[in-house]
Amino acid sequence: QVQLVESGGGLVQAGGSLRLSCAASGSIFSRNFMGWYRQAPGKQRELVARINLGGSTNYADSVKGRFTISRDNGKNTVYLQMNSLKPEDTAVYYCNAWPLTALLNNNWGQGTQVTVSS
Repeated sequence: QVQLVESGGGLVQAGGSLRLSCAASGSIFSRNFMGWYRQAPGKQRELVARINLGGSTNYADSVKGRFTISRDNGKNTVYLQMNSLKPEDTAVYYCNAWPLTALLNNNWGQGTQVTVSS
């Protein structure tokens, strides 16, 4: 069974920082890419950052230069360091592998809420 457990969210003022963590089961963490996704109220879930086993990263334009994704392969954990947070970053943040297959898309953790106040 795929397990994804996100943590580290909270309420922060604009300009602040948060660090999210995601512990994943080995079956999913061993996939080449892991990603952080977010879903804001009334919007579709979107990919904000991804990282492969070798450490290469990609970011959505909206977070480039502010967010940093990293992974600890020994701990099956992926992180998202979020700096210079903006109110529009408010969302529930999830991790999962990338790209999403039908199976992966039916397996999500509880997510972690990030709320940025202006």
